[in-house]
Amino acid sequence: MATNQRRLLVFAGDRDAGIDAAFDVVRGADVPDDEVTFVTTREGFRFHRVEPRQASQLLGTTQTVVVLDAHDDFSANTLGRVAGTVDGGGLLVLLTPPLDEWVTRRDSFDERLAVPPFTTADVTGRFRGRLVSTVRDHPGIALVNLDTETVERTGAYRQGISFDTSLPTVPRDRRFPRRAYEDCLTTDQSDTLGALETLAEPGNAVVVEADRGRGKSSAAGIAAGSLAAEGRDVVVTAPGRRNAAEVFVRAERLLTELDRLESGSADDYILRSSRGGQVRYVPPTEADSAISIADVLIVDEAAALPVRLLTSFLDAPSVAFCTTVRGYEGAGRGFAVRFRDRLDESSHDVTDVRLDDPIRYAAGDPVESWTFRALLLDARPPVAQLIADATPENVAYRTHTPDDLLADEHLLREAFGLLVLAHYRTEPDDLARLLDAPNLTLRALTFDGRIVSVALLAREGNLDAETRRHMYDGGRIRGNMLPDVFTSQLRDEEAGIPVSYRVMRIATHHAVRSSGLGSHLLSKIRDEFADEADYLGVGFGATPELLSFWRENGYGTVHLSTTRNDTSGEYSALMVYPLSSEGRALHDRHAEWFVQRIGDVLGDALSDLDPDVARAALAAVETDFEASLSDYEWRVVVGASYGPGLYTTAPGAFRRLGLAHLTDPGRVSLSEREERLVVRKVLQTRPWSSVADELGFHSTAQCMRALGAAYQPLVDEYGTEGALEERDRHR
Repeated sequence: MATNQRRLLVFAGDRDAGIDAAFDVVRGADVPDDEVTFVTTREGFRFHRVEPRQASQLLGTTQTVVVLDAHDDFSANTLGRVAGTVDGGGLLVLLTPPLDEWVTRRDSFDERLAVPPFTTADVTGRFRGRLVSTVRDHPGIALVNLDTETVERTGAYRQGISFDTSLPTVPRDRRFPRRAYEDCLTTDQSDTLGALETLAEPGNAVVVEADRGRGKSSAAGIAAGSLAAEGRDVVVTAPGRRNAAEVFVRAERLLTELDRLESGSADDYILRSSRGGQVRYVPPTEADSAISIADVLIVDEAAALPVRLLTSFLDAPSVAFCTTVRGYEGAGRGFAVRFRDRLDESSHDVTDVRLDDPIRYAAGDPVESWTFRALLLDARPPVAQLIADATPENVAYRTHTPDDLLADEHLLREAFGLLVLAHYRTEPDDLARLLDAPNLTLRALTFDGRIVSVALLAREGNLDAETRRHMYDGGRIRGNMLPDVFTSQLRDEEAGIPVSYRVMRIATHHAVRSSGLGSHLLSKIRDEFADEADYLGVGFGATPELLSFWRENGYGTVHLSTTRNDTSGEYSALMVYPLSSEGRALHDRHAEWFVQRIGDVLGDALSDLDPDVARAALAAVETDFEASLSDYEWRVVVGASYGPGLYTTAPGAFRRLGLAHLTDPGRVSLSEREERLVVRKVLQTRPWSSVADELGFHSTAQCMRALGAAYQPLVDEYGTEGALEERDRHR
């Protein structure tokens, strides 16, 4: 404990012997029971016990000793979460089967990787094999073979140990209370608190980046407490309430020390100060409305949130984005690549600050470096300068099998580093899936041997009749997202028969984006799987840009979800690219069903869908949609567009005609504003006043006239002979 570093002790062998050994270690270390946690499926301990699948409960806590039982229900996520809770000078104890046997053993996590039609026998042990190799050679790890009762590694390690425990000084020129700075444990944290002082004035933004364990959430909490003590209304948001726990603990402590805490508690995620300020948690999907009346917004684990939500947070008077650079919460590089430009273009004055000094443990901590290595938390794509000249003409298309990746650590880091950037939240379990899941396969474009674009594909479908019936009756089938939605939600029991490859992730290096490499990779994938699969598919949080990208690559919209994703706040789109006659049949019927129902859905569950998302989704539908208006309906439409008629007389006719245009927008030229008007008023049935307001019309009367004018070219193009005669009467 004198070094304030942590150590890892591995007991490999019989499970009961490992538990007994762990008890001996705890007794020998003379650690209080309340500072010990066992993470295991076993029961009957006097210590605090957590089920492995509930290990996230430990986030935001610190323990002196954590014992992780890897004999049952072990996962990479559990390891990542548990390792981060061990305090400086503490011990992480890992109980494993005999190491060679552990690689070949299959448990409940492997069962989750065995998605139908694959079985557990198809799951490999590459991830655990790689993990075992790190246990055997990484510094600072003690390894005890329980079967032979021998110490194979002592774990002796002194590299990077520093005994400098000096605390930062309190700056003279400060806004926040002296007590706030006295609560800082490192100079990094004190400097960060100084940067966060700017949030007291509107028009400021602060970006705080750090690896795990550097105290960024603590600094944010001290700042939140200081602002509330001044009387400010501080909104805190994060991917989940637990992610914000440390912010509230530190804010409550400071307000108590300042004698300013009036009511509330960190457990309730709301604190009120005697000066009228408050600190309150709001879920990410509700934060955009909460910030309209708040003074400051603090976003913790910002890298785990999608760009659309982060962009909406720029409406806050002042905002702090705190992000983990390397960790399972999200990837700071993705935050920087995707969102930073929007932040810099905003009206906010931006201050950047980074925390490097560990707080919970000393620098050079071997458990941290082992966790980064074993779980690839520090994986990154190639250096930009090495691939800056990559183009579709000079890259090579490659299949990288899990064995290829395992044999080349550099290649594995580059591939996984790009996959981290492809998604707003990538977990250590994704590394295990990449190496072991039988349904996943990786394709990449390389330039001079460096990966510049990568796609992770999931094989789906080819399900037997019993499995399809189970899905149709409401049962969930792992790893078959598209067949599951088509079958259980859209009531197509035959959808599980065709074989498909779903593009789970696709990413291109930020240095060569917008150069056609992503589309080139998709074209190569289409060529490769043309004779092997019935269709390619994709599902993603729908944005106009993504819908247009997939449309340009030949994918057609077949579904929009009717509920928002809890984390991203976006509706999901499903798109399909047929490869065979069976795939074409599936695509065609679902595209037809989608157009048949979307008019009603937009007026109901999707009434708040962004009109540009609706426009892009409908433009990507590949089916012929006939408006099919009766003679009477045509007279109403013509009367409302060219004459004195009213839209409200037959809104269904306007809806069908609007869908005919939006699913084939190239046939008639309408402006973006006119198309938004069709979506908002005709399809989503918004009140005239709100539509006029949103689209910038001076009055509802002007908005009504604009709708009639927008339908004139549609009458001209789609109108029957009788409709055109009716039109000519009004000219």
